[in-house]
Amino acid sequence: MPRPGNDANPAPRRMAASRTDRSARTGSAAAGNDIPAGADPDAKADPAARPTAPLTAMRAETLQRIERAVLQLFAEHDFHDVSLIDVARTANVSLQTIYKYFGSKESLLYAMLDVMLSRLAVRMIDHLQGIDGVRERLRKTFWVMLDYMDREPAVIQLLYTSVPMARHRHIRIYESPALMSAFLGVLKDGQKRGVLNDRVSSKILLDVFLGLLSRLVLMHLVRGEKRPLLDQFDELFTILWRALSRPEDEAATAPVR
Repeated sequence: MPRPGNDANPAPRRMAASRTDRSARTGSAAAGNDIPAGADPDAKADPAARPTAPLTAMRAETLQRIERAVLQLFAEHDFHDVSLIDVARTANVSLQTIYKYFGSKESLLYAMLDVMLSRLAVRMIDHLQGIDGVRERLRKTFWVMLDYMDREPAVIQLLYTSVPMARHRHIRIYESPALMSAFLGVLKDGQKRGVLNDRVSSKILLDVFLGLLSRLVLMHLVRGEKRPLLDQFDELFTILWRALSRPEDEAATAPVR
């Protein structure tokens, strides 16, 4: 699995054809004030590089082009085979724009995943409005996530193949108070009502939920399955519910909620 920021491979393939071609591009790019004269546009950016402008200042249409370019390039090529100039060319933007708003290839990847997954967060919170029952809230949460993953397999592939698990914390949506509150709120409420297992913390229940979901989606992609995950939703939710619900011997004596 590719790892951002790992230079262990002494001779990674480059999408750009040759050193001569890269040198030629350097001159033309420098003339457009995209990168310093004499610099290699395919060179790895400094991981510590910081963007100089917020994404909110970028035009929506430009951001959409960059998003499409990221999904296309990283779906077709290994992380180390894609350079920032490849992204700029595919998105039809200047390399200067990429550096201005992202700073490095790693930051570009994390920021674009945050943009993509934020749409899932908004949808999740919206769908939970007005649902009170624990089982139904959990069921809706699971349905929304499977539906998103059926609709956006390229996003999920990007998340699992280009970002190691240890660096998922760099994707800001994982720290979203609104999203985490929505997730943990469902689980904590279920524990309080005596419906979900309270022998472990709500965070452990969240790990079980996301662990099952992650494995389902990852293997769905690896196996090249064509059948949508939602086609098996009822069976999959039954498995999830049994994993999270209060043990039957306790649930039988608990008051109905």
